[in-house]
Amino acid sequence: MKILLCSDGTPPSDHAARLTSLLLRQCQASITLLGIAEQPRDEEPLRAALETEMESLRATGSAIELVVHPGDPIRQIVDLSSATQFDLTIIGARSKGASGLYWRSQKTYEVIKVVPAHVLVAVGECAQLKRFLVCTGGKRFIDDAVRLTGELARCAGASVTLLHVMAEPPAIYADLVALEEDVDRLIESGSELGENLRAEKEILEKLGLVAEIRIRHGMVLEEVFREIHEGHHDLVVTGSSQTRGPFRHYIMGDLTRSILNRANCPVLVARAGKLPSRPGFLKRLFGS
Repeated sequence: MKILLCSDGTPPSDHAARLTSLLLRQCQASITLLGIAEQPRDEEPLRAALETEMESLRATGSAIELVVHPGDPIRQIVDLSSATQFDLTIIGARSKGASGLYWRSQKTYEVIKVVPAHVLVAVGECAQLKRFLVCTGGKRFIDDAVRLTGELARCAGASVTLLHVMAEPPAIYADLVALEEDVDRLIESGSELGENLRAEKEILEKLGLVAEIRIRHGMVLEEVFREIHEGHHDLVVTGSSQTRGPFRHYIMGDLTRSILNRANCPVLVARAGKLPSRPGFLKRLFGS
């Protein structure tokens, strides 16, 4: 696995380095530690700080390359990501408040939008990685994200929970709720959701992981954080999708943005598969 670890020498970047060490507890990777000094005069002090940061990473046995550049952080990350195909980009995140649409620094959201690799955001001071939570929409285009989560969980020695949240139906459908929350019956029901959750669970189990499926009903964001708290999860996985058209960047939906805003544990923003293609307006209208 090739990892790009981004650092500007600040405490959030230190969190990202410690998270990387925890993540690679049981396996090795190729790590590029990218130091970004926005002013040329900061380049040498940053290099000295990152040399210390590298010591903790060496304990994982991974191959580590240190690259330090001055300039705009987003531009430097994009340029390096274009030159080398990374599997995972790890960044720190500053908190700027608890109001509005964006609670983290603007650079955090920009990296998630433009970097082609999956992005792991080091939120909070992570002490362990034992339980991963994947927020799944129950569709097959998330399979790649589930597979990546499984590989990371195997490296960290963690278990994985697949969480699917459904809207709360009217009370007269209480029997339907009971059916959907009975995971075994749901998987055996032959429904698209049941089949897809079964396939995702099998992906994880083939990697030798302990995996379970959780079904909840209610408001999605509320139920996600209830599961994080009650399940004592150390890392949450949510998705982003690629836009259509010639310019490749990624859409971070309202749920992903809200999870990133409010989480107190690392958040992996995984790249879902490409959205299903849609025929043009005239083709949809005339059927040809």
